[in-house]
Amino acid sequence: MDYTTLPNTDIKVSKICLGTMTYGEQNSESDAHSQLDYVVERGINFIDTAEMYPIAAREATLGLTERYIGTWLKKSGKRDDLVIATKIAGPNRKMEYIRNPLDFSKKSIHEAVDLSLKNLQTDYIDLYQMHWPERVMNMFGQRGISKIDTNWQENFFEVLTVCDGLIKEGKIKHIGVSNENPYGVMKFISESEKHNLPRIVTIQNPYSLLNRLYEVGLSEIGMRENVGLLAYSPLGFSFLTGKHLNGILPTSRLGLFPQFSRYSNENCIRATQLYQKLAQENGLTLTQMALAFVNKQAFVTSTIIGATTTAQLQENITTFETVLTQEVINEINKIQELIPNPAP
Repeated sequence: MDYTTLPNTDIKVSKICLGTMTYGEQNSESDAHSQLDYVVERGINFIDTAEMYPIAAREATLGLTERYIGTWLKKSGKRDDLVIATKIAGPNRKMEYIRNPLDFSKKSIHEAVDLSLKNLQTDYIDLYQMHWPERVMNMFGQRGISKIDTNWQENFFEVLTVCDGLIKEGKIKHIGVSNENPYGVMKFISESEKHNLPRIVTIQNPYSLLNRLYEVGLSEIGMRENVGLLAYSPLGFSFLTGKHLNGILPTSRLGLFPQFSRYSNENCIRATQLYQKLAQENGLTLTQMALAFVNKQAFVTSTIIGATTTAQLQENITTFETVLTQEVINEINKIQELIPNPAP
């Protein structure tokens, strides 16, 4: 297993991060514990979750993912060997059942942190992330922004001040953002520098052969400002395994939750067919090529993978040993130029 450090910290993390959003929906508590046992044996020490998980989010299952991880942490006794990341949900997603109002006020952040600590059965969270911005902007299937959210009042300083207090209390160690844009990243950085407040160390955004939008603006910021990308959906909700090219499998995540359609549009199908052909011509599986491409990027700190079975996890972990030739990378870039970022 290859390791790196979270930027501007001394925290060592595996280049593979286990994503857990299926725990409590597609995976039982027993499944979750088996997966956690397996990945730790393979050297993965980085676990990512969120207060709103599992996906697809609904009130009846709220918090199950964190709780399953928490029971495993208590049983295994491995808490201090691991880096645990979780997230606070933002507004505008019709999830008022989490808390009301759903915002990043001091009250909300404290309530969210305390509940996550309770669910995870731990005294501290290594990386605490804002799951998406408070302001309405382009995310979750939207490519661009044509107007700004005039109802939102800028509060980067206030959020960082609350996080500073939580760090001093020992409840969280470091902070990050998710589903964020260059504007938000730079505002967080400038406010932290101006007021000597905690600095964001990571950004968790989608990045895959079907969505390379991170490269436009954010990649330069990440490398120059030392903010690491935690790349999520590197297989595009399993579309980049190739298994959906003859139709969405009904028992898969895309089959069970058709609202996550951004990876299965016509352009995604066309691009995936080309990527699969390229992989086969070079003696690779599409999964190998897709994950190896993400893993090789200089701006990627860790790639988040998740699976519903241990067999899928095993395959995905093994693919990180793959190294792509420059010729393959050149051909990947030609397909990107032909069908750029088909999954918004």
